[in-house]
Amino acid sequence: MKMSPTHESKRVRLQNGDRAEPVEIWKARKFIEEHSSEELSLTRVAQAVNIIANYLSEKFKGVTGVNFVEYVARVRFEKACDLLENGDRRISEIAFAVGFQSLSQFNRTFKKLSGRSPSAFRAAGSRETVRR
Repeated sequence: MKMSPTHESKRVRLQNGDRAEPVEIWKARKFIEEHSSEELSLTRVAQAVNIIANYLSEKFKGVTGVNFVEYVARVRFEKACDLLENGDRRISEIAFAVGFQSLSQFNRTFKKLSGRSPSAFRAAGSRETVRR
């Protein structure tokens, strides 16, 4: 599933229609966003919101439509997009700053979610800025 870097992924659409998001999922998503640059595990997030990890995993997928690992990757991807568009840090610095454990993991995830490499994304952003 490719995502455009237009920040659509920042808020994963809820799969349960118009019903309110369960509070434990809201708390988990908030925790992930606040701690995305740190090492995150399902267990750590579950402990932070005071529920069992297996329950969080099932509920998270049901509400957001994506699994926990994919959601964390998307949050980190969004932060990386912002840094690539609004700064001159090296790509490797950005990868580690947003929470990826390796540059190859970052590059794979970025390509999967945007359809292009981080350097191609940055270059396209620079051209779009110049055209305005």
